[in-house]
Amino acid sequence: MATSSDSDNEIIGTRAKLFGHEKPIHQVLGGGKVADMLLWRNRNVSAALLVAMTVIWLLFEIFEYNFVTLLCHISITTMLVLFIWSTVADILKWKGPQIPDIILQESFFHDLASILHKRFNQLLPMLLHISSGIDLPFFLLIIVSLYILSVIGSYFNFVNLLYIGFLCMQTLPIVYERYEEEINNLVGDMIIVLRKSYRSFNKNYLNKIPRGPVKQKKTR
Repeated sequence: MATSSDSDNEIIGTRAKLFGHEKPIHQVLGGGKVADMLLWRNRNVSAALLVAMTVIWLLFEIFEYNFVTLLCHISITTMLVLFIWSTVADILKWKGPQIPDIILQESFFHDLASILHKRFNQLLPMLLHISSGIDLPFFLLIIVSLYILSVIGSYFNFVNLLYIGFLCMQTLPIVYERYEEEINNLVGDMIIVLRKSYRSFNKNYLNKIPRGPVKQKKTR
């Protein structure tokens, strides 16, 4: 007969890992240029994207720009700069402005689409597995987390939520990569506490709920 210490040892022996021992965070993020950008492997691209998103957030949230107005102002400014550049180049016999055919590499969008497609295909079976109630403590943790997120979302508009989400994407992966062991231990301890609490609750309350007799199937 299993004792409570045996159960505790079993729980501790199944300490949770966020991505498993065999999968580094770079591989989890796709292992391509998008992963390099999120993990700041290419600091210039990551910093430029962070500055660009911050400027967009300031324009929409602080200066309260309308999207159509902002788009028109950007187009007007770009056309004026190109006009002045072309005029000066003709006068001074310089080389005129030339816009490259491909500003961003096509592989970047392919990598991004591939990661989104892969994560979406992984998300649906994961949601089905969680919703089935096989791991009830984890199911309750997800429910509480989504509720907390919904409460937080009621205090922020959509633009702020997008910017906060982008900041999390730019910071959380690299923080996890640098402090992977500490974060895994912290998450594992939280899962262990939840599982112990659920087992105690199940033993003291759920198992004491009276149930009807189980009907046995008739065999011929």
